[in-house]
Amino acid sequence: MRYLLALLVAGSSLVFAQLEPSDIGAAQTAMKAVRAEAIRAHMRFLADSLLGGRAPGTTGYDIAAAYVATQMEGMGLKPAGVNGSWFQPVPLRKFQVVPGQSSLEFVRSGKTEALVFGKDYVTDGDPEHSVSTLDAPLAFVGYGVTAPELKYDDYAGLDVRGKVVVVLWGAPARFPSVQRAYFSDVVNKQRSAVEHGAMGFVLVMTPEDEKRLPWRWLVPQIQAGGMKWLETSGMPHDTFPQLRGGVLWLSQDAAQLLFTGAPKSLEQVFAEARHGRVDHFALTITMKMHIVSQHAAIESPNIIGMLPGADPKLGQEYVVYSAHLDHLGTCPAVNGDNVCHGAWDNASGTAAVLEIARTFVQLRFPLRRSVLFAFVTAEETGQLGSDYFASHPTVPAESMVANINIDAAPGMLYPLKDVVALGADNSSLGHNVEDAARRLGLEISPDPSPEEVVFIRSDQYSLVRRGVPAVLIKEGFKSADPKVNGEQVFKEWLATAYHTPKDDMNGPWDFESAAKSTQLNFLVGYEVAQQAQRPTWNAGDFFGVKFARE
Repeated sequence: MRYLLALLVAGSSLVFAQLEPSDIGAAQTAMKAVRAEAIRAHMRFLADSLLGGRAPGTTGYDIAAAYVATQMEGMGLKPAGVNGSWFQPVPLRKFQVVPGQSSLEFVRSGKTEALVFGKDYVTDGDPEHSVSTLDAPLAFVGYGVTAPELKYDDYAGLDVRGKVVVVLWGAPARFPSVQRAYFSDVVNKQRSAVEHGAMGFVLVMTPEDEKRLPWRWLVPQIQAGGMKWLETSGMPHDTFPQLRGGVLWLSQDAAQLLFTGAPKSLEQVFAEARHGRVDHFALTITMKMHIVSQHAAIESPNIIGMLPGADPKLGQEYVVYSAHLDHLGTCPAVNGDNVCHGAWDNASGTAAVLEIARTFVQLRFPLRRSVLFAFVTAEETGQLGSDYFASHPTVPAESMVANINIDAAPGMLYPLKDVVALGADNSSLGHNVEDAARRLGLEISPDPSPEEVVFIRSDQYSLVRRGVPAVLIKEGFKSADPKVNGEQVFKEWLATAYHTPKDDMNGPWDFESAAKSTQLNFLVGYEVAQQAQRPTWNAGDFFGVKFARE
């Protein structure tokens, strides 16, 4: 789960009105068959220590993949991987910095300040080069965003050719929520830096960012290394060899050093950021960098099954359910346990999609559209499995009409009362979400934290970038138990268990509530599978325009 919080409010018209009464009754009967105990059982197996945290390229992940494939086979689904199998192998390059052989220095007026790895800076390594060196001046470029449509350009009037750009994490607060998510994408920021001639890329977080992502938590996450999927040429996808050393993150103390003697202090920069726009300027400092990275080639499969639709025309179209199967593997130990079990993130989402698949199979009559169930790898390192699938789909790309992604099944921490739906107000899927929520007595709430830019931080974004309308439904902060403060419980879990070994089967899991959210996700996909019209982007929607299918 690469997001921290959730998400967007749904649309406002009813879709069940398009369906036959028999369809409505069948759906409501079928969804009652969703079993809380099945969700628990799948989670228990997938989060077991024997699987070692399900990191891509490990035996533990391969066991999890085999488990998912045999579950789908037992249900009677059809394999939809490559060559008639359940699997789509994803070629990956893993890269990781070697701290003891790497160094970073700031030079000002002939004086050198050596930075300490882990304390002052961190990087996951360079995906292109095993050894990266650089000696170049620096320039601060605000958020590193060029957005002509919003009349905003952090590079305007500043020449950064041959320089290292220093960039704030995120995007201007004054941007609309969807654009803010898009322009926060680090890959988009890197691409813009390269287009302007930069040779290095440094990220700085604001104090508000660090409250959500403390430096002490961030360092081991990044130091664990990164991955990229490989093109047929053997080169990593979405990388920028012009930017030496990959992405360098600075601590607040190191950022203070960086802005000493600059036209504006770091405090002034942060104050401007709170108002949505920051200045940009050259820095009175150069950076010397020597980064050594280890590279390794691994392979990890997506697992894909399919339930054929019966309609001669609509059966050639696919509603895609997705959930990431991977997690972090091992991580810093807590109470002697160094396995990041990933029970909620994302054994729960995998379990929910498996239970949705079983529920579809048990329908009394065949669906009109086909349904694809994609369990993807390497989400935790940048949605790589889903991006590979979106780039190399095992069904015709134009046949995928919608994506319903489940990343950490909603309702696990407290009884579900409201939901927020990422992407629901971008397309007609919002109407499906609204109708399904109404039938289950659930409220729909707006995104309580747009600064988290959740839209770009889970697997649905991979399909959105290929023009497929998508939705990710998460719990809101309202609890059906008035004694429980949902926001407090959720934020405490993030602070104490997220991406740690404490995300295990000993958590305070509410499986009945998770079953209800699974019913909700089932109903949304059921409506899309049965309705006559395929989902459409809302008129003028940013993502619908940006990623329109040619």
